[in-house]
Amino acid sequence: MESPDKTERQPCAENGEMVIEVKGLKKKIGSQVILDGVDLSIRRGETMVIIGQSGEGKSVLLKHLVGLMTPDEGSIKIDGEEIVGVPERRMSAIRKKIGVLFQDGALFDSMTVAENVAFPLQESGIKKRQELLERVTHALSLMGLEAHMAKMPINISGGMRKRAALARAIITQPECILYDEPTSGLDPVVSDSIDRLILRMQKELCVTSIVVTHDMRSVQHVADRVAYLKKGKIYFLGTPEELRNSTDQVVQNFIQGVSENGNGSNSGVSNGVGLTPVSPQPN
Repeated sequence: MESPDKTERQPCAENGEMVIEVKGLKKKIGSQVILDGVDLSIRRGETMVIIGQSGEGKSVLLKHLVGLMTPDEGSIKIDGEEIVGVPERRMSAIRKKIGVLFQDGALFDSMTVAENVAFPLQESGIKKRQELLERVTHALSLMGLEAHMAKMPINISGGMRKRAALARAIITQPECILYDEPTSGLDPVVSDSIDRLILRMQKELCVTSIVVTHDMRSVQHVADRVAYLKKGKIYFLGTPEELRNSTDQVVQNFIQGVSENGNGSNSGVSNGVGLTPVSPQPN
C-alpha cells in the first residue's frame, strides 16, 4: 500500500521554534522509577513519535504534558511557559492548547457521535446551537464521519470511534495533539487511514503532534523525529531513517521485535549510526 504523502509537511515546522520543552523529568510511582531524567524538545508543527516497550512510561509522559500528573523533579514548558506547579485554573487554560486522542477513544457511551464531539465546546462555554452544529459538522467532515453524527458509539466501528475521538480532539482548534496508541487494535487498512488523518491534521491545521505507538509501520509513515524511551530516559532521538539504519543492537532489537533474551544480548551496546545524543538537542 502506498505510504501517506509527507512532502507537503515542512512549512509548518520550518522555523524550528520549540513549542514543548521537557528537561530532567523524573517520576516514581511507589518504589518504581518510571521517568528518570527525560529531556525532549519538540518543534512547532512537527510530528514527534515516542516508542518504547510496554511499561516504559510513554503514556505517563503524555499525562505530564497535559498536567494530569506532576513530576517529582524537572521542568515542562509549553510555548515557553512553565507548567509544573502552576495553579489548576491556569493549567486549565493551557490545556485548551492541547487536544488528546486517548488509546480507547474514550467516547461517552450515552452521547451520540455529534454530542461527543460538541462536548469540549460546550464545556468551554459555547452554547449557540448553530455554532455548535457548524463546528461539529466541519470536524466530522474532516474525518469522513458527517453521515454518522446521530449514531451512538456502540453502533460504529472501532476505526470510526477513533476518528470521532480525533474530531473531538481538534474541535477546539488546539495547537498540539497528543495521540496515545492511535492505531492500537485496528486492522492494517484502518491503521493506514488513521496515519493519513494524522498527516492531514498536520498539513491542514499545522498542529504539533506527539504520537505514542508500538506500530513501527506507523512510525515510518508519520514521524518527523522518533524518540525511543528506555529505562526512564530518551535512549534514541532521530529521524525514521536514522532509526531504521541505526547499528545499535538495542534499537534494532526493538524495531525488529526481538526480546533482549532473544538473538544475543543488549549488554555492551554503544551508540551507532543514527543515535543522536540526548544533549544537546537541536535548536
